Amino acid sequence: MKNIFQQIIIERFKRNFKKKHSQTNELQLSKEVNRFKIRFSHLLSDSFFIIIGIISAGFGLKGFLLPNSFIDGGAMGISLLISEVTGFSLSILILVVNFPFIILGYSQVGKQFAFKSIIAIVGLALIVHFIPYPLITSDKLLIAVFGGFFLGAGIGMAIRGGAVIDGTEVLAIYLSKKTGLTIGDIILVFNILIFAFGAYILSIEVALYAMLTYMAAAKTVDFVIEGVEEYTGITIISDESEKIRLMITEKLGRGVTIYAGKGGFGKKGTALKEIDIIYTVITRLEIARLKTEIDEIDSSAFIIMNSIKDTKGGMIKKRPLAK
Repeated sequence: MKNIFQQIIIERFKRNFKKKHSQTNELQLSKEVNRFKIRFSHLLSDSFFIIIGIISAGFGLKGFLLPNSFIDGGAMGISLLISEVTGFSLSILILVVNFPFIILGYSQVGKQFAFKSIIAIVGLALIVHFIPYPLITSDKLLIAVFGGFFLGAGIGMAIRGGAVIDGTEVLAIYLSKKTGLTIGDIILVFNILIFAFGAYILSIEVALYAMLTYMAAAKTVDFVIEGVEEYTGITIISDESEKIRLMITEKLGRGVTIYAGKGGFGKKGTALKEIDIIYTVITRLEIARLKTEIDEIDSSAFIIMNSIKDTKGGMIKKRPLAK
């Protein structure tokens, strides 16, 4: 069924493209169709991750945290804290609290990221408001651990889909560029303030359990997105290295370093093929878009990712992702 649906979409794209570009030859049409297939495939996978993410986060909130008056860190913690104190609808607060972070994400990461995040946050708000999740347990330890686990899994899935449902990380990335502090330090300070308010307004016990919830959520986020830390070093080996270099520098607005390398596979006495190896550093919020752009140029490119705690200098902290 999925293949039939995909084929129908591709055939419709072909007809529309031929109408708009009547002079297009078969080679150009084939390239455009292949590019469309890649974008469509990534759109489906990103949508899947985001949908699973908001369902998981909604389960963590309504099945564990919200019925038991627990809070978390980040923008979600602010929403839970305000909802607990004022009785205001959590679904509305999720939208209101995250809205400034999405505006910031538009300027710092990009339009596509902001659009996906709006869809994800609105989806989470609707799920929290309309879906009647069952109350799982009243045991405080289980609430803190598994509430954090499902919430963290949801946040991680959304990030894998190129979006966020908790905008704190966007703010941390922005402030790290302005202040030179690490993203981890900024998030830590931000959450300490939330937990301090929680201890003062609710109780110290609630704040302590909130810290446990936050740690469970944070570890789950890292696990879901395969251990990706704040910054990610990307090494790309491809026969289309020049096109990829231009895409990263001109389209994404990121700096690159080129290493002269050789292919290591070959028989004795065979001349090894020389190749340019590209290295760049991006934030984990940009990984989904970079992989899509690389796939459009060379779907067989060899990509290596390694976590980086922080960076100093270079272009990554000097300017936002190009639109």
